[in-house]
Amino acid sequence: MFVLSMWNLIFLFFFTFSFMLFFLGILFLNTSFSLYFSWVIFSWGSTDVNMIFLFDWVSVMFLSFVLFISGSVFYYSGEYMEGELNLSRFIFLLGGFVGSMGLLIFSPNLISILLGWDGLGLVSYCLVIYYQNYKSLNAGTLTVLSNRVGDVLILLGIVWMINFGDWSFVAWLGNSESLYLTSALIVLASLTKSAQIPFSAWLPAAMAAPTPVSSLVHSSTLVTAGIYLVIRLGWVYDFWMNELLMIVSVMTMFMAGLGACFEFDLKKIIALSTLSQLGLMMYSLSLGLVKVALFHLLMHALFKALLFMSSGCIIHGFKGWQDIRMMGNMMVSLPFISSCFVISNLALSGMPFLAGFYSKDMILELSLMGEVNLLSLFLLFLSTGLTVSYTFRLIYYLVRRDFVLSGSCNLSDGWGVMMKSCVGLTIFSVFFGSLISWLVMDVISIIIPVFLKNLTLMVCILGTFLGFFMSQSSYSFSKLKFSFAIWFSGSMWFLPYISSQPMVFAPLKLGSEIMKFGDMGWLEFLGGQGLSGYINTLSSKIQFMSMNNLKIFILIMWILLSFLMFF
Repeated sequence: MFVLSMWNLIFLFFFTFSFMLFFLGILFLNTSFSLYFSWVIFSWGSTDVNMIFLFDWVSVMFLSFVLFISGSVFYYSGEYMEGELNLSRFIFLLGGFVGSMGLLIFSPNLISILLGWDGLGLVSYCLVIYYQNYKSLNAGTLTVLSNRVGDVLILLGIVWMINFGDWSFVAWLGNSESLYLTSALIVLASLTKSAQIPFSAWLPAAMAAPTPVSSLVHSSTLVTAGIYLVIRLGWVYDFWMNELLMIVSVMTMFMAGLGACFEFDLKKIIALSTLSQLGLMMYSLSLGLVKVALFHLLMHALFKALLFMSSGCIIHGFKGWQDIRMMGNMMVSLPFISSCFVISNLALSGMPFLAGFYSKDMILELSLMGEVNLLSLFLLFLSTGLTVSYTFRLIYYLVRRDFVLSGSCNLSDGWGVMMKSCVGLTIFSVFFGSLISWLVMDVISIIIPVFLKNLTLMVCILGTFLGFFMSQSSYSFSKLKFSFAIWFSGSMWFLPYISSQPMVFAPLKLGSEIMKFGDMGWLEFLGGQGLSGYINTLSSKIQFMSMNNLKIFILIMWILLSFLMFF
């Protein structure tokens, strides 16, 4: 019971600070108040290296959501990680994750942002390889190498910002036109962290981590860091890469939605749904809807954490089994968990008056009002229909369908800790969408024709029928299982294959050739080791001649004297 008391203490600590920060964020928003702390660590030429913290309503409110979800995950882990040998390591890694995210949230300075950014990458690698096997090692390596691309881009931005004497976002207010390169580097870095095309392969691979880690990573910490960074830039000046960002985001949404419709791994389906929602946030940022993107980011954190935690309860009941084809009839065997699972899925699909509806529907309708090209708009609504499709496909497989392994498993809701941790997130997923829209969002006038107003509803209804149609046992893909289109769609457009072996084959081959012909070839004789051997041999021979042979010594002296006389 000591472990449970420790989890309870951590949960109460995070929960208390979360509610304090939430009300503080509402106060900051209503009074237009913010705090800016800066102190100089050292000066380097004309550049001051400062440690800066910015406390405004955006950072304070986002950290309150991060702390609430982190507290729920810590409490949830008390039962899920029961019997784990390296439990203290798991606690410290989760704490490092939350601390790195907090440093990233409150930092308007590229130096301190890089510290939080690198901390997230390092801790995520340690958590992905937590279960020490070859699959986890491959997934962790792909994760950390993909994130290192973003680290390098932020480092290049830091180097370029030396020209302006300050690394703070506040200094960009008057120099926005001269900082196009830095903004491009930071946005490209955010694409790597939020797993947009072509950096999408690491997100499903990171599912090798424990389920509580996946719940924290995919809801409010690692993958949202890139979105939050672009939101931070959006408050400072208008973004200029809108067209590129729009194309990348809708392609990511479409790829993730299509891949989830052909996936059978429960955690990978939810990971692909995270990828689709990240694309939707990037799409809203490309339209300049910064506040709406932040709203959807907060709502997505709630229902995605609940979705991962409820699916983790199902996986825990199945003793680690994740194939949805072997599951079914959860409303009888796991009634409470299946209810939380269905509510989170409905919030994800944008069911009216749940948390995801208010932000998602607003993004879709505002995109209908904006100047958006037809292809992006078509892919946006097609991806929305695919989201509803794989959501109801998942509900059918887990809740509605008959249980395949009814005689081999004895499922139950556990001894209550995981259920209690899902209660708060379920309540928030139902009510917090309307609450935040009333407290935070401005009044937005949406004026569109009736058929465009009903377009979102019709797309969702069609997606529902498509999801149930794909899930029926009578409808089989057996004739198409070797089809190139099914293979291409279900493998994320071959991005995992392209991102792994082809990317490292040429550098490894080049390194092998350099080692063979360099380190083990000519450098053995002409390098430091070879020259050292030559010099030692020559000096020993000269020493032997000068100390042990009188005739050779006289001959050398005669040659030297002859040289001095004639020259």
